[in-house]
Amino acid sequence: MLYLKKALIRHANAFGGHFGKGTTTPLGETIITILMVAETLVCVFWIYVLSSLGEGYAFMAAIPYAYFVVSYTSLLIFYHLKRIDYFVFVQLVMLLVMPFFMQWVIGGFEASSGVAIWALLSPVGALMILGTRQSMGWFLLFIGLAGLSWHLNSQFASNALPIPVHIKDTFFLMNITGTASILYGVMHYFQSQKERVMHALEEEQARSEKLLLNIMPQTIADRLKADDLRIADSHDSVTIMFADLVEFTQISSGMAPNDLVNLLNKVFSSFDKLADKHHLEKIKTIGDAYMVVGGVPNARSDHAAAVVNMALEMNDVLAKVSEETGKHLKMRIGINSGPVIAGVIGSSKFSYDLWGDTVNLASRMEQYGQPGMIQVTESTYNLLKNTYVFEPRGIIEVKGKGLVNAFFVLSRR
Repeated sequence: MLYLKKALIRHANAFGGHFGKGTTTPLGETIITILMVAETLVCVFWIYVLSSLGEGYAFMAAIPYAYFVVSYTSLLIFYHLKRIDYFVFVQLVMLLVMPFFMQWVIGGFEASSGVAIWALLSPVGALMILGTRQSMGWFLLFIGLAGLSWHLNSQFASNALPIPVHIKDTFFLMNITGTASILYGVMHYFQSQKERVMHALEEEQARSEKLLLNIMPQTIADRLKADDLRIADSHDSVTIMFADLVEFTQISSGMAPNDLVNLLNKVFSSFDKLADKHHLEKIKTIGDAYMVVGGVPNARSDHAAAVVNMALEMNDVLAKVSEETGKHLKMRIGINSGPVIAGVIGSSKFSYDLWGDTVNLASRMEQYGQPGMIQVTESTYNLLKNTYVFEPRGIIEVKGKGLVNAFFVLSRR
């Protein structure tokens, strides 16, 4: 059995020809092994019982002997020829015809106690090894041979040799319980492997879902899974924040690559936790820059306050990381409020992004900001002036925007 198992597993991808290329699987290999070993044990029993009845029953015992010769010869030949597909074909043929031959030689349904029921292992094995489509022919052959046995049963019965009653009863018990046990065992194994595969698929689906939610908001991910591939939504009022580490090129110039990545990961992972805490949507990181938005994809009235609260806490995070690492880290933070278009672009490595003047001006607020300060536009100031402490910066000239009235956020009132 071990030799057979190794032979089948070693050539897992050898299936081809009539059975379809690539249809062999470890599951199918195990199933054909179980069926072959079970049929071998049954043949040993038949040979022992029939041989004990005398020389007149030698022809009956010759049929299971023939099964041994054909089955194991085919295993040796096709194993060395690396044609496991032919071996499986021979096994399914022997599983199908040998029980019917036994029934005919013994003397029909009654004399053999319906030994042909063992032939059912052939279409069942074909179903689990070859699949639904290619197993249909095997099942139809089983039905055809059963019909032929019924049609010729009277002729077989007329030539039957006497079989002791206790042996008939033993055959009947073995045929019923043996076939049922093997089928149950094979199906139990098949079902357990199916459940294992389904569990693995569920885990893989959960990992894929988690990965998708790491790059997409939940509602957008749900729409993508529903085949909504053209996502472009208009949002009337959102707040966008850009943050950029000041002079990070100089800070990182003497750092090893791993240390640089670890430092950025430490900073941005802390920012991600703040975004989750304030229910904001992280859009992306580019180098040492970080972008987050409030009010997208789901509208909320406190989007400006949520973004400013996160910005205030980001400075606290940087102070803590600076103390832990010995690196003097500061950020320019720019914030703006207004309408945007949000959607998904690209067909591969796609991303959820924002467009509009509101985005551009928020980016300019960061670029024209000051280290360690949170600079906001007048639109954001008007939304929060009654709940936060601001310091007017005054009118600043912004490239592409002209003169812009800007404010620094100092604290919450």
